[in-house]
Amino acid sequence: QVRGLCGTFNGDQQDEFMTPEGDVELGVAAFANAFRAAGACPALGPGIPNPCDSFPGRWERAEAICAVLLGPVFQ
Repeated sequence: QVRGLCGTFNGDQQDEFMTPEGDVELGVAAFANAFRAAGACPALGPGIPNPCDSFPGRWERAEAICAVLLGPVFQ
């Protein structure tokens, strides 16, 4: 029942990169670009930058916020 940037959480890792159109992308950049709002931001290239490299002081906050994905809501 879960689909999108968070994956499918159905135990099948082969379909984790499912696009809004239902296609399965093989690479992270192509998958992320499928969810990009047209013209809102530049498309990702083959090398995905780590967002924490731009904001090193926010690493702890990012880990805390992302920990929600590992919590009971997504189990």
